[in-house]
Amino acid sequence: MTGIRTTCAYCGVGCGIVATRQGERGVTIRGDADHPANAGRLCSKGTHLGETTGLEGRLLHPMIGDRRAGWDKALDLVARRFRETIAAHGPNSVALYVSGQLLTEDYYVANKLMKGFIGSGNIDTNSRLCMSSAVAGHLRAFGEDVVPASYDDLDEADLIVLVGSNTAWCHPVVYQRIQAARAARGTKLVVIDPRRTETAEEADLHLAIRPGSDVALMNGLLAHCRREGLTDDATLDVPDGFWTALDADGDLWTTARTCDVAPADLHRFFELFAATPRTVTLFSQGINQSIRGTDQVNAILNLHLATGRIGRPGAAPFSITGQPNAMGGREVGGLASTLAAHMDFAPDNVARVGRFWAAPQMATKPGLKAVDLFRAVEQGRIKALWIMATNPAVSMPDAGRVRAALADCPFVVVSDVMETTDTGLHADVRLPAAAWGEKDGTVTNSDRTISRQRAVLPLPGEVKPDWWIVAQVAARMGWADAFAYRHPADIWREHARLTAYQNDGARVLNLKAHAAIGNEAYDALAPFRWGGRPFADGRFSTPDGRARLVPVRQIALAEPLRGWPMTLNTGRYRDQWHTMTRTGLSPKLARHREEPLVEVHPDDAATLGLTDGGLARVATPQGDSLFRVTIATGQRPGELFVPIHWTDRQSTGGRAGLLPRPLADPHSGQPGFKNTPARIEPVVPAWRGFLVTRDAAAALPDCLWATRVTVPGGALFELAGDGDPAALERTLPKGDRIEAQDPAKGTRRVAILRDGRVAAVLFVTRSGLLPARDWLIAQLDHATPGPALLAGRAPGTVVDHGPIVCACFDVGLKTIVTAIAGQRLVSVAAIGEALGAGTNCGSCRPALARLIATTTLTETADAASR
Repeated sequence: MTGIRTTCAYCGVGCGIVATRQGERGVTIRGDADHPANAGRLCSKGTHLGETTGLEGRLLHPMIGDRRAGWDKALDLVARRFRETIAAHGPNSVALYVSGQLLTEDYYVANKLMKGFIGSGNIDTNSRLCMSSAVAGHLRAFGEDVVPASYDDLDEADLIVLVGSNTAWCHPVVYQRIQAARAARGTKLVVIDPRRTETAEEADLHLAIRPGSDVALMNGLLAHCRREGLTDDATLDVPDGFWTALDADGDLWTTARTCDVAPADLHRFFELFAATPRTVTLFSQGINQSIRGTDQVNAILNLHLATGRIGRPGAAPFSITGQPNAMGGREVGGLASTLAAHMDFAPDNVARVGRFWAAPQMATKPGLKAVDLFRAVEQGRIKALWIMATNPAVSMPDAGRVRAALADCPFVVVSDVMETTDTGLHADVRLPAAAWGEKDGTVTNSDRTISRQRAVLPLPGEVKPDWWIVAQVAARMGWADAFAYRHPADIWREHARLTAYQNDGARVLNLKAHAAIGNEAYDALAPFRWGGRPFADGRFSTPDGRARLVPVRQIALAEPLRGWPMTLNTGRYRDQWHTMTRTGLSPKLARHREEPLVEVHPDDAATLGLTDGGLARVATPQGDSLFRVTIATGQRPGELFVPIHWTDRQSTGGRAGLLPRPLADPHSGQPGFKNTPARIEPVVPAWRGFLVTRDAAAALPDCLWATRVTVPGGALFELAGDGDPAALERTLPKGDRIEAQDPAKGTRRVAILRDGRVAAVLFVTRSGLLPARDWLIAQLDHATPGPALLAGRAPGTVVDHGPIVCACFDVGLKTIVTAIAGQRLVSVAAIGEALGAGTNCGSCRPALARLIATTTLTETADAASR
């Protein structure tokens, strides 16, 4: 079968994929060598997309409460409840909360319904949580939300500055491109991040600044450039007193003290930047997810504008997004703070869009941003809420309050791919939406490239596209003619026409050239980047055509609160995505980080009695959750890091969303996830254990600590608790039972066989050792169980591959270390040649380099001791 060109479902890099259907639901994946975003490269998540296209856990039929319903009954109920709520309480009593997982066509229809026909601005998106501070910063500086960079700039830059971005893990294909530029033309790399991440380890310079000191750093650098005569504000709108205020606290020593970095390192960075006109500053969540995020963005933009590092090859500030279509949502008005087609709520824009839509009741002001939206639900001001393709019961800050708000909301609709999510548990109506591989539409990536996402698989069950669902509700609310779309191309053409409607060069976003294409041309649409090279002519989307320098000052950084001496940071893992509803289905992606870990500096661990591999409770004023401890020298003392991915579906702990404060940036409304007062204490369970089971959908066992990951043939649960571990046996399936006990160590091992095959094994101990899991997991796929099953290993020598380092090729730590030592491998390329590790997505290359260094050091030490 011929492969179908489509676009990856994950981050904002927007990689092209060639997907080929295999059998009923199978899909093989390879990178699209002709796509401009990735030229055939894929990260580990994209590589294993084919493992996530099955129907396990899918929502396949509309549900009203716990009962299956037909589409007509479900849609009529949604439309009626929304109509009744609006009639009784007004249009601002309802809201939509949507997602960067939607296609642009889905986003467009939802935004049109809410802002043009219901007449409220209350539609916001989970993109508010990841990049809305960049939007607000762009608007303040440029007059329009335009990313003035492309991936090509990375190829042409002489200096790349990564700020608040673990690019090697979160955007691996971009990181490969950076590394290629370094190899080809000697591009320098500076990483600014409180953590010494895998990205930082390979940089020419790493500045581990104090969290929240980014404005001081960028202002100090701009003051240095001013003193060196490198600024030119002749074409800029510079407020009175801008330079005087900047000079007041912009000297090197003050900046170094505020940022808590060595003055020599800071001076090196300042000199490198000043000497390198071709500089790209790439920033991500470490900048945006802050209660001062917009000011931090504008500090970066000020630096590039004042030094002329914008609108030129290899010179630009570059906001890189986390979701596949965050940018498409920004283009159509998916944020509560924008109207549509990069227009705000100025009266002439409201009138213009109202004319274009022939809208009966236009929203005239912004709606509620995400944090405020869920506060309004909590307070009873929003009485009907429709959530699409996102899981706010997990992802929102102070998520416990969000869950309580959803539970009390009179009417909640959830459109989703999965049957059971933490948010869907609170839904009155659940609507089955199309997943990646079934969707048909467009997405826009971080550098403004619009690509087609095409269907590879048929819609299963009664699943429908999101745009169709919204349009059907709109028709039932009385607006059938305005939402009479028959094909996603109909929506695309309308969106493209709106971007050009009475634009006359006022905005860079203008898709006029693609506004009249037919359905066949839409189906064949090749990737293209809108906007050319923005601002190359020195003109911006402001009334006078000049960019704005925005005065921003570093606020005093708070000292640790009494009783909360630590600072909590949250972020992503390399092989997981959001709340794991998709990546959690992939056995390959599960093995890199099988449990939610809290990273702690060794000094803090020693002081607080934390042990590597032990459990700990992380608490903030908002809530607490358990995590597995990992001691990490890359952490700054006094700081903690936890991942965002785990939910109640996968773990009894690891709930990062419970912990951050519900405080948001005053300009963008983006929550601050990166700097929360916290404390941590050890938790010592009475017993430890694990369960391997063929039942991949098995419920979490009822104990203190239970985490689930998908493995080949089933699921693996890591367990710990204080009660009687015998209660765990209630989770075991029926079948023939074999067991062994060691009362002295409190060890109990149970295996269940069914039809001669392993159905489950449970190992528990109070003081003994537990075997490695891999051999037991492998037994799930064997027609005949191996001998000595309760020993947890085959007779004789068993090769332990160790924790997975390279997810693309399933290469373990011990395999790599053995090869380095035995084959005298001295480079990452040599490891790739020997084992394949690091030759696909490249996100494990920093770890491979570290293993080479540590293995060499160990061998040297061993030789010296002999």
